[in-house]
Amino acid sequence: MNGTIGEMHARKIAGLYDMALKMGAPVIGLIDCAGIRLQEATDALAGFGAVYSKMAEASGVIPQITAVYGGCGGGLAVLAALSDFTFMEEKSGRLFVNTPNALAGNYKEKLDTAGAAFKAEAGEADFVGDEEAVANGVRQLVSLLPSNNDDIALAESQDDLNRVCSDLAAEIADPALALSDISDDGLFMEVKAEYAKEMVTGFIQIGGTTVGAVANRTALFGEDGAETDRFDAVLTVNGAYKAADFVTFCDAFGIPVLTLVNVKGFEASVRAERSLAKAAAKLTYAFASADVPKVSVITGEAYGSAYVAMNSKAVGADMTYAWENASIGMMDAQLAAKIMYADELKDAQDVSAMISEKAAEYEKLQSSVESAAARGYVDTVISPEYTRQFVAAAFEMLFSKKEKRLDRKHGTV
Repeated sequence: MNGTIGEMHARKIAGLYDMALKMGAPVIGLIDCAGIRLQEATDALAGFGAVYSKMAEASGVIPQITAVYGGCGGGLAVLAALSDFTFMEEKSGRLFVNTPNALAGNYKEKLDTAGAAFKAEAGEADFVGDEEAVANGVRQLVSLLPSNNDDIALAESQDDLNRVCSDLAAEIADPALALSDISDDGLFMEVKAEYAKEMVTGFIQIGGTTVGAVANRTALFGEDGAETDRFDAVLTVNGAYKAADFVTFCDAFGIPVLTLVNVKGFEASVRAERSLAKAAAKLTYAFASADVPKVSVITGEAYGSAYVAMNSKAVGADMTYAWENASIGMMDAQLAAKIMYADELKDAQDVSAMISEKAAEYEKLQSSVESAAARGYVDTVISPEYTRQFVAAAFEMLFSKKEKRLDRKHGTV
């Protein structure tokens, strides 16, 4: 019947969820389906609702993974979105609420809105690949995640926790490379790699423990090592939403979070301004409300409210490290000098020299890493090559962390 879902089919899936919740086991859905069984009408719709209900009940209790190998349209697209992670086969996978041809002025050949490439760029598909890559990706993801929210994601590792990462400073522009270097045996599984590329999210292992990683990206390198794209060190709307969703997942399953911070402010555009405040609030709320171990490493610039939102000590980072060349403060020292000494600069004979002089004074007093450390906003100033050692020690210390929170049903941000 082309994989169509009817009443009894849906009941079978709902029954599987009941069993999975009892056993604390993840659920993996492999989908190639023509949709709802039209012959059963409202009975089939009720079945869909039952599956939705079970997925909502299981959210944050057991990991839910959907792999789309063929058709996944209409109500099934909601099922995929209710899961924690979605894989799509790059050629045959079709994920849509409305088919491309049903959209006014559009058709599949013009813009394939159901295809894997489109969904990956839109952030609805976390991973894309051929059939073998999807199958292997699901296996790897399951091996990295805890089986349920009471479990711990822990594996054997022979990698030296004190290993020096000598190339880390050169790799940090593309955190996918830096995180691979920090992780045990070079393992980094990036999530939503094609969406909001200026923000990197994914899983690493440190001492065999799975850690969720969030990082700001300023460059993207191809397999040949050549730079393929460049980004401003700013917090964008999509980047904030991407990171917030990821941190929320990690918190639900007790996965520690590592943040590599290099952000000088917020994206400045009319389009971004429509929803940037809400996106930044989502990210801030995700970090502030997460009670898992949280470690932050400031690798470059850390300016203004964008820095505060990126897991700063002020919103709850348990340990904060900063590289020796990091800069932490309200804004770039040159810009601060122009604003603070605007009147004096009008009468200055050498404006450039005065800006440089005042910027140097401001940087020493307000933006230097030493100033932040002296105020207690940074726990330790470290050299880049020793990042793995300090991060590993921090997470080992925080392993038994317990944090008392106010009683409530849930937040509203």
